[in-house]
Amino acid sequence: NLVHLTPQEKIAAFISVKSFDAGRYVLLATRKGIVKKTEISNFANPRTAGIIALGVEDDDALIEAVLTAGKDEVLLGTKEGMAIHFAEEDVRPMGRAAYGVKGIELEKTDDVVGVEVVSAGGTVLTLTSNGYGKRTTIDEYRLQSRGGKGIIDIKTTERNGPVVGVKFLRGDEQVMLITEKGMIIRLNTAVISTIGRNTQGVRLIHLEEGDHLVSV
Repeated sequence: NLVHLTPQEKIAAFISVKSFDAGRYVLLATRKGIVKKTEISNFANPRTAGIIALGVEDDDALIEAVLTAGKDEVLLGTKEGMAIHFAEEDVRPMGRAAYGVKGIELEKTDDVVGVEVVSAGGTVLTLTSNGYGKRTTIDEYRLQSRGGKGIIDIKTTERNGPVVGVKFLRGDEQVMLITEKGMIIRLNTAVISTIGRNTQGVRLIHLEEGDHLVSV
C-alpha cells in the first residue's frame, strides 16, 4: 500500500524520477482543462497519507502528470478531437495546494484525455475508441496562448469514435494499445500513416463486437 486513498479516489498518474532537483517541474492536467505547474522539489518529503498535489473542483479530476524542464512546450488533447499547443512558460509555477489555470477552453460535452511535452521534429499520435489512429507532424499544431479553444486534432465520428489517447513521438517508437476487454496489440509507429489534422485516421486494430480501445 503506497498511498492511502479515499473510497472515491483512484491513481491517475505516476512518474519515475531519480532526484527532486530544483529547476524541474511536474505539470498536472485535469479532465476539465485545468493545468498546474509545481517545482518537483515540493514533492521531496512525502507522507504515508500522501501530500496535496492539486486542488480539484468537485466536478473535475486529475487525468495526467508529466515532467517538464521549465521552458518546454505542451500539447493538450481532448475527447472530441481538439488540441492546444502552448509554451510551458504560459503557466507560472504554483504551490501544491493551488487549483491551477485554464489550459484549454472546452465545449460542455468535451474532456481532456491527454497531455504531452512536445518539441520540433516529432509527430502527434492520436488514437480513438473504435481502433483508429493517425500521426500528424507537430508543425501542424501552431503555438497558441494557453486557455484558448485550440484547433482540430482529429475528426471524431461514429465510425472512429472519441479520442482515448494522445502521445508525442520523437521518432519511430513502439506503442501498446489496450482494449476494454483486455486485449493488447503492440505496434511500431512507423507503420502508422502521417496525415493531416482534420482527418479520421486509419484502422489500427480490429476489435471484437462490443470492445473498445481504452488506453495507449
